Amino acid sequence: MGWFDRERMDSPLRAMIERKASIAVASVAGCLLAPALLAAIWMAVKPVLQSSPWADLWQDPRTFDALTATLWTSIAASLLAWCSAAYLLRQAFIGGQSGRWLNRLPPLLATPHAAMAIAVTLWIAPTGWLFRLSSPWLTGFDAPPPWATTQDTWGIGLILVLWLKELPFLCWVAATQLHRDDVRRRWHAEYAVALTMGRSPQSAFAEVVWPQLARLMRWPLVAVLAYNMTVVDVALIIGPTAPPTLAVLAWEWLRDADLALNHQGVAAAWLLAALLIAISAVLWATVTRVVTGFPNRQAIGLGWVTLFLVYALAWLALLVGSVSGLWPFPDVWPDHWQANDWLRVTDNLDSVWTTVGLGTLSATLTLLWLVAWLECAPQNWQAVMRPILLAPMVLPPLLWVFGLYQVALWGHWEGAWPGMVVAHAVMAMPYALLALESVYKASDRRLQSVALSLGRHPMTYLLVVKWPLLKRALWSAWAIAFAVSVAQFLPTLYIGAGRFVTVTTEAVAQSAAGQRGLMSAYALLQTVLPLMVFAIAVMMGRPRHFTKDQTWT
Repeated sequence: MGWFDRERMDSPLRAMIERKASIAVASVAGCLLAPALLAAIWMAVKPVLQSSPWADLWQDPRTFDALTATLWTSIAASLLAWCSAAYLLRQAFIGGQSGRWLNRLPPLLATPHAAMAIAVTLWIAPTGWLFRLSSPWLTGFDAPPPWATTQDTWGIGLILVLWLKELPFLCWVAATQLHRDDVRRRWHAEYAVALTMGRSPQSAFAEVVWPQLARLMRWPLVAVLAYNMTVVDVALIIGPTAPPTLAVLAWEWLRDADLALNHQGVAAAWLLAALLIAISAVLWATVTRVVTGFPNRQAIGLGWVTLFLVYALAWLALLVGSVSGLWPFPDVWPDHWQANDWLRVTDNLDSVWTTVGLGTLSATLTLLWLVAWLECAPQNWQAVMRPILLAPMVLPPLLWVFGLYQVALWGHWEGAWPGMVVAHAVMAMPYALLALESVYKASDRRLQSVALSLGRHPMTYLLVVKWPLLKRALWSAWAIAFAVSVAQFLPTLYIGAGRFVTVTTEAVAQSAAGQRGLMSAYALLQTVLPLMVFAIAVMMGRPRHFTKDQTWT
């Protein structure tokens, strides 16, 4: 485990020193994050220890309608994403193309939720492409229809966006398991046995492979449900508004100057957390069976092609929207093109550099912390700390934002770079952990034994053998953390105290103002920046090839 190996006992004193050094590093890593997380939780608990915030919450006439909208949109989007992920994974596994499709997920993961929400708005709005392509020859409309296709009461637009965005995430989590050689070989062997016993490929996957894979994906499903129940920026962009979701309502209360409304907002966030726990307990025991009812006939790869096509259409909408000029309805294409909106973006390059700086610093801090923790911390420590590290992913971001803001006030970090970097790192930590943990722990310990038997120092083994072999996973975790940082809306506004402007805050602001060109440009930047980082991660994570004359020094 880590730098210390019990089998290396040639120097007991040296081994003891190295073990104590490892524990010291792990302790430092724990001390850097755990207090901030625990303090944030405590700061979020204090306002609701009294009964008045809860009474105010239930007496507010908007609470029940907002809660109903939240439950409907979040559960519907989560189940759609889960079932769709199961279907796509079945296609990839049966077709023997899991590596082909799953390795192409980074561009989809790089697209932030807010950018996808803007793209979907450009497609389904009354003036969007769906109505333009079908009018007037099909719909008979010569003018935009008077329909609420966005900001609708049923939250259909919100469900659609969350479904499209969470589906690649669930498939990516599955990819971290399917890329493990030991797991992949075992599952393929069990799948082959099921085929020899007369099961169809679909039944063999549903009965043998999926139950094992689904158990490993239940925590990510909880994360998806938590995000869907508490998302604010996407709901602000695409709705619903009458009523809004409870997360949007809580955000309005938290931003109010009235302290009582602030505490009411915290109570609403804790109500969402309690409902999340209750719903997750139900899903935990039932989600492993969702593929048994799927039809046996399938076109291998059709679902994957459709998914990538939808994302391509979303990117096209953002690109065209950012350079479109006069665009009367029902013309499919603008009458002329212009770059005025991009010129306005270049006049505000500080938002781009702020986004890049926050993403780089928070992703680097996240990766350094995770590597130190996974390498040095004893296994029992990791088991205890893991729920705390995953908590920012499964608890409402509103709670973390409020708690971290109180911690930032105490440390005089509000509206300052250290506070922003730590806040973004806290939000990115769970996702980077999911990307790195399983691969890091699955590294072949026999290589360490060989290195130590040759007299190499443990640090030499890490630098020359282990980390180069894991560089793909390390760079992927860093890219994921960067993408999560770019997408942060609430921490940037709240903890940044309005002093930090990023492409995400600008995209949401321009969407609220109805500026089609500007919101498209900023949304496209939201996508391009993480995509560039993922491309760098792929390039830097390429495996190293050795020749016979190369030696290990």
